[in-house]
Amino acid sequence: MTALARETTGEMLLRRLRSPAAWRETVDIFAVLTAASLPWSTSLTGIFNALMLLCMVPFLDVRAFLQSLKRPICIAPIALVLLALVGTLWSDATWGARFYAVNPTMKLLVLPVLLYHFERSQRGHWIFIAFLVSCALMSVMSWLVAFYPNLALKTDPPERGIFVKNYINQSQEFALCAVALAYPIVTLLRAKRYWFAGLLTALALSFFVNMTFVVVSRTALVTVPIMFGVFALLHLKWRSIALISAALLVGAALAWQASPQLRHTAERFSDDYTRYVERGEPTSLGLRLEFWRKSLGFFAEAPIIGHGTGSTRGLFERVATPSGLYQASAEVIGNPHNQTLNVAVQWGVIGIAVLYAIWILHLQLFRGDGLVNWIGLLVVVQNVFTSLFNSHLFDFHEGWMYVIGVGVAGGMVIRAQQREAKMGEAGS
Repeated sequence: MTALARETTGEMLLRRLRSPAAWRETVDIFAVLTAASLPWSTSLTGIFNALMLLCMVPFLDVRAFLQSLKRPICIAPIALVLLALVGTLWSDATWGARFYAVNPTMKLLVLPVLLYHFERSQRGHWIFIAFLVSCALMSVMSWLVAFYPNLALKTDPPERGIFVKNYINQSQEFALCAVALAYPIVTLLRAKRYWFAGLLTALALSFFVNMTFVVVSRTALVTVPIMFGVFALLHLKWRSIALISAALLVGAALAWQASPQLRHTAERFSDDYTRYVERGEPTSLGLRLEFWRKSLGFFAEAPIIGHGTGSTRGLFERVATPSGLYQASAEVIGNPHNQTLNVAVQWGVIGIAVLYAIWILHLQLFRGDGLVNWIGLLVVVQNVFTSLFNSHLFDFHEGWMYVIGVGVAGGMVIRAQQREAKMGEAGS
């Protein structure tokens, strides 16, 4: 009988508790669960993320971790959190409102932790696979809810094809997965692995079909072509770009003719704008234009350091127009639905500089070739362009998509760069 066979359950658990490798594996598992739960549950995402961070503590190399925080890709998100905390000092909002406004920035502190961990872990691809599978299952559930609305957990208000959360979050997930699959599909086709390429193509098309015939956000309609454009410029030849563009245009025309839902979503742009301009109605587009116009005025009042953390709602209350009829000008909100303006109103030019530093530094991190670089780049590009219409870095769902995507992919990229540097030194 071997020593391993004689080992009791208690001894095995004690051995694993003393093993740094076992703790790192547990961290990876909780990271997988965090990514897999993100499309489904806010609470589970928070719980698994907390457990992931907790499991890093016992064998954390504090010196190495603190050293990693000196990198600009880590300094920038930490700086935005610190700015939000310091910004509470000159805000005129209640202290409750000030600290409530700090909360959306706190997730950015997890980004350097993920960069550090996945610089050392070999299991980063698990997280991406888990998120893709989870979104694929959500797509199936979306179809079921579209035909059987009683299955939906989200009922207030009910949304077509939405099992949980909302159509904006779901469209973000599906768009990211569908466009991210373009890289491995092209790579597999070049390697003549047609069956696997066909399987991934079918999966990508399933996301687009869902967005075409079930539900899609207007933000996704705008940003998906941009993301595909980035992919084409980086990874395709001009002839391939022309052929694929022609095919996509034909596909888009067919989808437009076949999907009343898609036409209705697109046509709401002009309808919402007309109703807002002519009658001041609080349409979705009209409210955004109203928020942006007022936010620019707030920014002009305090362009350097802004009005302070949590000040946005009070500023909107100050300029709200009382009216017998509910109009866009009477709306009071704490989020102007634009990431730059959200930051500018609270922390001025200083905040904008830090925000753009985050995006630019993270874009530069993923300049290389390969699937991991493509995923990281796509996460940043999607966040930058969707943040034109929402405050997606601060929103829970989209913000965590950014933190997890950039943190995991960034750590994997750094590890690969370090490995290449060591090989170069060994060969010289």
